[in-house]
Amino acid sequence: MNIDENLLYSFGAEDKNYKKRESVFREDDHAIYYFQISEGKVKLNNYNENGKEFIHNILGKKQSFGEAMLFLNQDYPINAICLEDSRIIRLPKKKFFEMITQNPDLSLEMNACLSQEIFYKLKMMQSLASQNPMQRLKGLLDYLKSYHDEDCHQCFHIAFTRQQIANLTGLRVETVIRNLKKMEKEGMLSLQDRKILY
Repeated sequence: MNIDENLLYSFGAEDKNYKKRESVFREDDHAIYYFQISEGKVKLNNYNENGKEFIHNILGKKQSFGEAMLFLNQDYPINAICLEDSRIIRLPKKKFFEMITQNPDLSLEMNACLSQEIFYKLKMMQSLASQNPMQRLKGLLDYLKSYHDEDCHQCFHIAFTRQQIANLTGLRVETVIRNLKKMEKEGMLSLQDRKILY
């Protein structure tokens, strides 16, 4: 979701600067703010009992996160960690609900964004259920490309590292590298100067 920054500020939002690797919130923190990225990148993740990271999403400029927990009055089930120095707008929960009440069109937009998140989770669950690593990768790449209007073959740049792709798909980085090369041989994508073009 991308709410006009001036509207957020008019309801009392503030900018907060975060350093690379700094946490915006941690798993089990109580949800008390609406967050929107003004500059930078944030990953949503958690770790299993063996310490292996699973990335739920990587978000950038003009994207929001954590708002679903405001509606549920639940603690966060994930961490939000900055991947680079970031400036994030945060609006207290009470003010967030005032803003939504006074601007009902935002509710429709928020429903669309939350629906998109659910769609993403369902598509990823479907891909992750596959034992075939190539199918998992294809599911992720198809989803990422679906956000862009380009209707071209092998022109969409996947702006994630191999490690991030591994953490998004639950695969080992070696498996990701091996299967990306297979996908290139089969003509499904191009690998140019360490870039993945899909």
